[in-house]
Amino acid sequence: MRLLNWMLSHVVQVGRLRVYDADGRFHEFSGAPGPVAAIRLADRGLHRRILLSPELALGEAYMDGRLTFEEGTTLRDFLTLLFVNPGAPEYLEGLRRGLVAGWDRLISWLPGFAIGAARRDVAHHYDLSRQLFELFLDEDLFYSCACFETGTESLEQAQRRKCALITRKLCLRPGQRVLDIGSGWGGLALYLARHAGVDVTGVTLSVEQLQVATERAAAAGLADRVRFHLMDYREVNGCFDRIVSVGMFEHVGVRHYDRFFSVVGRHLADDGVALLHSIGRSDPPGGASPWLNKYIFPNGYSPSLSEVLAATERQHLWVTDVEILRLHYARTLAEWQRRFQANRDRVRALYDERFCRMWELYLLSCELVFRRCSGMVFQMQLARNRDAVPLTRTYLWSEPEPFSRQELMTAGRFPTSDPDYADPGYKGGPSPEQGQRYPLSPVNTLPAESPPPAPPSC
Repeated sequence: MRLLNWMLSHVVQVGRLRVYDADGRFHEFSGAPGPVAAIRLADRGLHRRILLSPELALGEAYMDGRLTFEEGTTLRDFLTLLFVNPGAPEYLEGLRRGLVAGWDRLISWLPGFAIGAARRDVAHHYDLSRQLFELFLDEDLFYSCACFETGTESLEQAQRRKCALITRKLCLRPGQRVLDIGSGWGGLALYLARHAGVDVTGVTLSVEQLQVATERAAAAGLADRVRFHLMDYREVNGCFDRIVSVGMFEHVGVRHYDRFFSVVGRHLADDGVALLHSIGRSDPPGGASPWLNKYIFPNGYSPSLSEVLAATERQHLWVTDVEILRLHYARTLAEWQRRFQANRDRVRALYDERFCRMWELYLLSCELVFRRCSGMVFQMQLARNRDAVPLTRTYLWSEPEPFSRQELMTAGRFPTSDPDYADPGYKGGPSPEQGQRYPLSPVNTLPAESPPPAPPSC
């Protein structure tokens, strides 16, 4: 405990931390006025593990119940104290930098992630029970940052606002071909088809997401214009007028950025527009969270803009617009956490108490990263040619009017079998008759799928 005391005395520069060690002894560390927390460590082995790998050891101890809270402390109190004290002893920070540099040199000699490995990483998180995600996401199952205007909107309203913003940035017209890389549960693809009358091809590596998205497209009467495939983005063929990717780029990996943007450039029409929506960081490149990497997102990474822009430059793509969403994801995660807690008993019935603690820690720690640290979300508009988008940004400043019924019918894009379109004044969202979100049935096995038809070559 002596070395751990020394480390904590350097870390806690703001607030006060009280620690009851495995032998029942009391230790206090304090600095300038700030948050207060008290914890109890259940076994001596934690003293050494926290010293060597603080984030991983603390996360695992909380999941296993070997780290508990005292004196009315909550998980939020404890994490807030940690996040206002991001410093570490100089020798530990130097060791971390040395290990990261050595690891980077090692992996530079290794082959890139195979598609099969990417599928395993995706399955670790996204192939969890769909009922889990229904318990805390919005009614359309958007699992990415929403866009708030006042901060008082519902999550559903904020997610639809994000879709409207993406629609504007893609400069869509009825009949265009759209590729959705990382199509999730299909919410964005269905929105684009409904509101802009476009044809969408979505690709995902998640079996669960593919099943749900396919069912939703069929139920909406859009299966002829919205198709989903179990496919890696590197396997896509053909040419598209628009390419969009939301919440997938975090799983690409830094060493594959050039490949990703080469795929975008190769499959984007000469006058095409692409939109990348991704988690990022406002500080220089760094390592990934060891706890998140092990338990939540294997091989996930949030890039700095410098890493992304360098790759777009090497692939000769025009960055025609960049927008930074700062506190939007903090608000989104706070609402996910609120809904998760409201359904905690149901989550425990699906999994167990350890899983509940793991996801509490995941959602809350990520919220604080976006509220207090360098976490942000960026939307990057890309094109092959400089004149692919309007000369100024005025087309982004006002809420777009949906395409008229006549426009969609003229383009052959009016899905008369979609119940959402029963009202000519349709503005988006489920009709009152639909009530609850789309019901999802359990997944067993997927039928064999034929390869998707390839659009014309670019």
